[in-house]
Amino acid sequence: MAEVSMGSSGSSSTDLSPEEERVFIKEIAIAAESNSKEGDTFYLIAQRWWHEWIEYVNQDQPCNTNDGSSLSEHCDSAGSTTLKKPSMIDNSDLIYDSALEDPSSAGEIIDTLQEGRDYVLLPQEVWNQLHSWYGGGPTLARRVISSGLSQTELAVEVYPLRLQLLLMPKNDQSAIRISKKETIRELHRRACEIFDLNSDHVRIWDYYGQQKYSLMNDLDKTLDDANLQMDQDILVEVLDMNGAASNAHIQPLHENGLVDEDSTSVLIDPSKSSLTVAGGFSSNRNAFRSGGVEGSQSFDSTYTTGVTTRGSTAGLTGLLNLGNTCFMNSAIQCLVHTPEFASYFQDDYHQEINWQNPLGMVGELALAFGDLLRKLWAPGRTPIAPRPFKAKLARFAPQFSGYNQHDSQELLAFLLDGLHEDLNRVKHKPYINSRDADGRPDEEVADEFWANHIARNDSIIVDVCQGQYKSTLVCPICNKVSVTFDPFMYLSLPLQFNTTRAITVTVFSCDKTVLPSTITVSISKQGRCRDLMQALTNACSLKQSEELKLAEIRNNLIHRLFEDPLIPLSTIKDDDHLAAYKLSKSSENSALLKLVLRRRDQKAGERENPVQLKPYGTPLLSLASRENALTKGKIQCIVENLLSPFRKEESIMSEKGKSDSSIPERRSARLNNSEEDDKSCGSRKAKKSSSSEVIASKLSLQLDENNKTVKLPDNEAEAIKLPPSATVTIYLDWTPEISGMYDITCLEGLPEVLKYGPATKKARSEPLSLYACLEAFLREEPLVPDEMWFCPQCNERRQASKKLDLWRLPEVLVIHLKRFSYSRSMKHKLETFVNFPIHDLDLTKYVANKNLSQPQLYELYALTNHYGGMGSGHYTAYIKLLEENRWYNFDDSHISHINEDDVKSGAAYVLFYRRKSDDAGGNTK
Repeated sequence: MAEVSMGSSGSSSTDLSPEEERVFIKEIAIAAESNSKEGDTFYLIAQRWWHEWIEYVNQDQPCNTNDGSSLSEHCDSAGSTTLKKPSMIDNSDLIYDSALEDPSSAGEIIDTLQEGRDYVLLPQEVWNQLHSWYGGGPTLARRVISSGLSQTELAVEVYPLRLQLLLMPKNDQSAIRISKKETIRELHRRACEIFDLNSDHVRIWDYYGQQKYSLMNDLDKTLDDANLQMDQDILVEVLDMNGAASNAHIQPLHENGLVDEDSTSVLIDPSKSSLTVAGGFSSNRNAFRSGGVEGSQSFDSTYTTGVTTRGSTAGLTGLLNLGNTCFMNSAIQCLVHTPEFASYFQDDYHQEINWQNPLGMVGELALAFGDLLRKLWAPGRTPIAPRPFKAKLARFAPQFSGYNQHDSQELLAFLLDGLHEDLNRVKHKPYINSRDADGRPDEEVADEFWANHIARNDSIIVDVCQGQYKSTLVCPICNKVSVTFDPFMYLSLPLQFNTTRAITVTVFSCDKTVLPSTITVSISKQGRCRDLMQALTNACSLKQSEELKLAEIRNNLIHRLFEDPLIPLSTIKDDDHLAAYKLSKSSENSALLKLVLRRRDQKAGERENPVQLKPYGTPLLSLASRENALTKGKIQCIVENLLSPFRKEESIMSEKGKSDSSIPERRSARLNNSEEDDKSCGSRKAKKSSSSEVIASKLSLQLDENNKTVKLPDNEAEAIKLPPSATVTIYLDWTPEISGMYDITCLEGLPEVLKYGPATKKARSEPLSLYACLEAFLREEPLVPDEMWFCPQCNERRQASKKLDLWRLPEVLVIHLKRFSYSRSMKHKLETFVNFPIHDLDLTKYVANKNLSQPQLYELYALTNHYGGMGSGHYTAYIKLLEENRWYNFDDSHISHINEDDVKSGAAYVLFYRRKSDDAGGNTK
């Protein structure tokens, strides 16, 4: 790639303003991003210096260099204060201290660097320009290479292969860096150059595990294709004049570096070497866009104590965490270690890719997964960075883009469905009109439904993971029975079996001396708003002359009034806030008066800006009559009555011009019922005390007219024209003076509909059998109102009862334990310990198809675990290597052996069962 320098234009950094630097670099970056190709050079620059420069050239807006934006977009983000120009480029944080003293090793960067945290990748033109302005260094250049199974992805090779060359018979050795895209011919040439050898008399061996694994004589093969690993040994063998190899052996080193002359094999302890063991992982060429975690990672004790060699058991390769990608890593490891998938994707599966399927990903997801699976099953334990796979995932499923935590089960569902569509053997799906059972035998109908399904969906995923339900719907009106047989990919089992739910509501009384109270009632999960209203009516002893107004409070406003009694309770989420107002029964001439409190909201550092008034606390409701004119005086009286329960005792004692003997009189006046508000307010002028006058003078009230606030008239007796709507909104500005008179702490935060407290969690943490979860899943229950069934006999939608049965079980049964309950703004996690079988999960009695001749037995071979809460939680996988009959903990890049007794825990989330081989004949698929 040709170098581009502003030096030719005669401009230097001192000649340009920060804004001019930003624009210049942005233009260069845009051109470089659009023209990147294999063979280009990118440069590492320290994240610390880069961030300082970004803030310097953008001094008007907040800066964020880790948001997934491109390099050019970074040039549009910045800080908010005047900053000093950065000093020279300093990359010393990226290299070993010894490299500063030894110029020959200046390109040897620290093994544990992470892109976006430690460094940023810059195109050559951008680096040249910045370096010409600021100078400094050292220069750390890296090449762009092709990667991926199809070799169509471009990546920056931040960590080229580091190989140990061992010369035989001279017992000399040397470490070199070389791109994995170089050929064996180039490796051969460089080995001869380093040791000053005649190339005609030298051959090189893949010396993995200190053994002559294979002769590297295919000179045009790349080192990547030869499957060379980071820090691997390469044996350089010198032949004699007759073309024969020497009988000498490489002599091993003791820990002190001395040769052990009695040994015949070399044992190099990486921890004693000057070169730290590290993985050779490539950074995506768009790495400077993402700010994600990438790079090589040092081995910890997990690896240095038991690194496998070629010929030993494969499948113990970890996945690097790219930044909150443990959810992805755990799901991938479980799929990769499913034997049927491991065999399929290591074979030639390309012929089954459906390139034209509009529901698929044109084969790209299957290729990315297959490439990753092959790497994970390759010999060795160097952890792999799944960046190319994540890039494909983000492309086809944007919900998984970025570096936020996600649900591993949701990812698993997408992967299984996406792989199925990419590998669907059906190129042209026929249209099939399924018939209802209409009294036909279940076996006939089930086979018909399955044949119809296979005619449109036929892939390795269907072969391995899909089973079949029997679904029975019964109309509650005409008793019409509908039976269908539907496919399933996994079972999602509930961990809560309650048919009722607890709903907490804050009740506001019309008695002007009673503070709001909290009431919790138990209602059927399939209930409606009228059921909740009835339960509240009973709980709060509602009088015949009263009625309840139920409202959802959100952002200190009434978000909605539940006026339709048929609203399903499923629309009320656990983290909603509900208020019920006890009012006198309304009439056609009544208007609902809604009092909204507001207070000044002034942020720090914004003293010059106009102060905004924002809703505060909880709105209050009352009724006002339309028969008589509504005046400012009446509104003030109603507001006083609404606020009276919150009046501070000390404010009563200190009221202006008020004696102690008048206090009982004022308290008595506050006992008026809401239906008497108009009467009491009608005679307010004649009866009002000096305390009422004081309060009224301090109330800053405004009326809402067509979403605009209008000040109430100065004349208290002047009639106010009410809007045509049934609700009148009054704003009360909550000043410090009013705050000294009233204590509305209880209005500042209403309790949630269902607050998960310690007692609730304890109750849900009791052990639970997996069979009990399955029985709850298969239990007959009415459909929720949002999913009512259209009865063909009634010709109307009905809340039918639904019963599920298992009919056809897959080879691999995936069971999802529903630990997370979703609400509008968050997820709640159930920590329930589920006692699931590791051996002999017997599902025979749950299968409705009684023609099966064999028991339906399954063995657990993998599961994902979730620890902690949502957002801050962590995923791992427990996997059993079937060849070894041993369990391992896959925790991102860390893999360790675990005992079978430790597999069960309260963290288990998704279980993977495999049909026992001796019972395969029991399947009816």
